[in-house]
Amino acid sequence: MRIRSDTGRGRSGGPSPHPITAAARWRSAGAAAVILLFLPPLLLLVAGSLREPGLPPPVTVDLIPDPVSTAGYRSAWSLGGLLRATLNSLLVAAVAVPVSVLVASLAGFALTLVSRRIAALVGVVSLVALMVPATALLVPRFVLFRALGLTDTLLPLVAPALLATSPLYPLIYYVAFRALPPDLFDACRMADLSPLRIWWQVAMPLVRPVTSGLAALTFVLTWSNFLDPLVFVYDRDRYTLPLALRSLATLDPTNFPVFLSGAVLATVPALVVFGIAQRRFLHHYGPIRDRGVRR
Repeated sequence: MRIRSDTGRGRSGGPSPHPITAAARWRSAGAAAVILLFLPPLLLLVAGSLREPGLPPPVTVDLIPDPVSTAGYRSAWSLGGLLRATLNSLLVAAVAVPVSVLVASLAGFALTLVSRRIAALVGVVSLVALMVPATALLVPRFVLFRALGLTDTLLPLVAPALLATSPLYPLIYYVAFRALPPDLFDACRMADLSPLRIWWQVAMPLVRPVTSGLAALTFVLTWSNFLDPLVFVYDRDRYTLPLALRSLATLDPTNFPVFLSGAVLATVPALVVFGIAQRRFLHHYGPIRDRGVRR
């Protein structure tokens, strides 16, 4: 006998027997809303980059330039030094993202091992730290890195990852770890697993969507960071992509297709990372297919 489950409301008129399916639909609707919100600016960005360099800006919206030209991309790549800047940005992100996730997850898991009073105190201090403007820390950071001889290097751009990049990240991991069943951690302790093994072998695999989301957010924040390279980096060979785009904009301010082409090249990696994170998130929390129940 085959009994099919109802994905809508129950027979008694109660709530849906598959709340995860409804949640997945809401997440898909939210993702579609975000795409519809950001798609028009991206289309305008791409359309502007495909215009012929040297032509005046269009008076009206022109989604399909006439003629379509890729000369702006070639000029941006050759004049702006985007290759070297892209490699520098990738190097900074390749170090900052895993280090930030590692520190944040360790700190968040450590908060689950202390009393709730201490965890609440750490949470309040973290929220207070979030209220401090980043610009207020520029002068102390500059004095510190200059005393250490680290200015005009990429190390000041990676250093925030040693503090998890943001005080919010350990709190997010703390909430995610607290949502796991307590009996699971009790069973691990009965199996004589160390806290480090519990964190790595049990807790981290269960919060992969959180890791994907924070990794994507850290990558975008690191990739688009303009203020720190502007303060700490002076040599053009160490420029990151935002500084290279700034230099590209100052070459010829009226030749906007070249600058927009560089902006497109800088935007594509962030979109790819967000797409991968979104796919992994929806794959983990995707809708449950109704396969029926056999009896």
